[in-house]
Amino acid sequence: MQASPSVLWHTLDQGVSEKPILTGLDAVCHASLGALDRLVSRRLRFFRQAKRVLRLDKFYRDISNTCLHEEVESLRSLFRRRRDTTQDLERAFAVIREIAFRQIGEKPYLVQVMGAFALTHGCIAEMGTGEGKTLAATLPATIAGWRGLGCHVITVNDYLAKRDAQWMGDIYRFCGVNAAYIEQGMPQNHRHQAYLADITYCTNKEVSADFLRDKIALGAIRTSDAALLSRFRPDTNVLNRVVQRGLNYAIVDEADSVLIDESVTPLIISGPAPNKEQLDAYAHASSLAAFLQPDQDYRVNARHREIKLTPQGRETLSHHADSGHGIWKATRRREELITKALTAREFYQKDKHYVVQDDKVVIVDDFTGRLMTDRSWRDGLHQAVEAKEGLELTPIKDTYARISFQRFFRLYRTLSGMTGTALEARREFWSVYDLPVVVIPPNKRCQRKQYSDTIMRDQAHKWAAIVTDVKHTHNQGRPVLIGTRSVHTSELLSRMLAAEQLDHQVLNAVRHQEEAQIVAMAGQARHITVATNMAGRGTDIKLGPGIADLGGLHVICAEKNESNRIDRQLFGRCARQGDPGSTRVIVSLEDELINRHAARQTRMARKLSLRLGANQSSPVTRAVFSNAQKRTQRLARQQRKSVMKTDRWLEDQLGFAPSY
Repeated sequence: MQASPSVLWHTLDQGVSEKPILTGLDAVCHASLGALDRLVSRRLRFFRQAKRVLRLDKFYRDISNTCLHEEVESLRSLFRRRRDTTQDLERAFAVIREIAFRQIGEKPYLVQVMGAFALTHGCIAEMGTGEGKTLAATLPATIAGWRGLGCHVITVNDYLAKRDAQWMGDIYRFCGVNAAYIEQGMPQNHRHQAYLADITYCTNKEVSADFLRDKIALGAIRTSDAALLSRFRPDTNVLNRVVQRGLNYAIVDEADSVLIDESVTPLIISGPAPNKEQLDAYAHASSLAAFLQPDQDYRVNARHREIKLTPQGRETLSHHADSGHGIWKATRRREELITKALTAREFYQKDKHYVVQDDKVVIVDDFTGRLMTDRSWRDGLHQAVEAKEGLELTPIKDTYARISFQRFFRLYRTLSGMTGTALEARREFWSVYDLPVVVIPPNKRCQRKQYSDTIMRDQAHKWAAIVTDVKHTHNQGRPVLIGTRSVHTSELLSRMLAAEQLDHQVLNAVRHQEEAQIVAMAGQARHITVATNMAGRGTDIKLGPGIADLGGLHVICAEKNESNRIDRQLFGRCARQGDPGSTRVIVSLEDELINRHAARQTRMARKLSLRLGANQSSPVTRAVFSNAQKRTQRLARQQRKSVMKTDRWLEDQLGFAPSY
């Protein structure tokens, strides 16, 4: 497969047009249009279309493979020439359904076809956990492959990208399209071939990093005309340096995580810029920060994660100005350095925000609980954390190119997504990406039993209550999954379960090698699994024999997350496809969520708890947790808006420079 000029034309001219950021009255009008748009019954329309697809089932079920191949070639020609109609799309979905059954033994249900229509029409399809989103995505992906401009299926990790590309590969091959995958560490020539495939499975990190590397390779070339002229000079032929062929169509799996939770994460391409004096200054700041006292030398704003020096703290710093390096003697610079060091000490905790492996600080993703070995914090924060841990400091790097995921995905000509939790973020999906949310009903009625939240007075009583609940459910023969928020708490609970002689598996950022296998086995009889937020998203938990009769999988949430969407993802681990299951939240008044975002109400609740005992469950305390979640989600939305404005400001102010 060889590169062609059309590949580069699309990269330069069609793949980088970004939807403008609306402000003022325009933003208000756009939000109003979104409210009106939500009144449109897309779900009913997709339901009717899906019913028509299923009516074609008998016809295609009875034809031979040869006739099916001929039908595929006819449809492929229609879609490639843009001569297709709604009826052709319905016929194509019916054909792909039959091919899926013949190739992998699975035929998309009515609701999966509804989800496929939602993806084809540029929507976010909310499909419950276990409803078969991977198979549903093959229908619109095949259509995009037939059109010939490429389709990116974005997943949350390399394992899922490789698994899904191989798992669905037989379907695509029968349909006359080829699928490939991108994974970390893949050589450039292999990446180039994978992007030339009709359908490319990849992670958001890999596809955006390749986009930035291509922009760096292109340099000053910004149009297809300039690129074509460069072909006459072999030493500057851009076709030899770029790997992608443009951003045409993307289907984003776990869209809430990628497009909302991780959207403000900047992807940065950087290179070495050694500066020993600066590294020494970070080390000096860390040693001095250990002697500063909270409230006296600095104040901590836990809610906004800010450090402010007091007059006494500034005075202390001035006394140490002569003992530091040249950088340290500048007043503003030394205050920035000490603030960074204090931020590392107050807000970044080992085994929660990062782990130390092989004498290196490795970041733990807040939303998935996974290790991010290829990432580092910006603006000296990574060096401040390393200095706090007494590790060798990573050399400072220069930024060559950067882009936020939020901005990157706005560059696609057509964008769609699927997830189990999208409804809460429907306004943001519309305002940022112009994506309406369509809630797809489950294939079978949900049998999940959700118990009322249990709120304990302190952490000790919370963990004791969790262990008691685990023992009770374990004695019934049912499997249990406990969701935690950090490596530290998962290991703490593991030690408590071991003390009670309860065999269990632990899945966290440190013990993640067998993630899919651990999660897949979590539905077997008497299995106990302790997991961080990663919880094997994308891997089904299937119940063992007889478990459904006992009540199914029992899920315990040990600490509420900052977004209730993540809580819903955890609850979605059980009661899939009509299976029974149950969920329970067991939290405490000492949990970080309410201490950061509802400190005043928490203090009042604690005073009351001294009279009411260990169990503080009541409508009032439940409301405190609910309000804390709403508050933190509001702050997160404000941060994402701020990043979007910053992106636009950088483009406006640096219009003379490369935009990416």
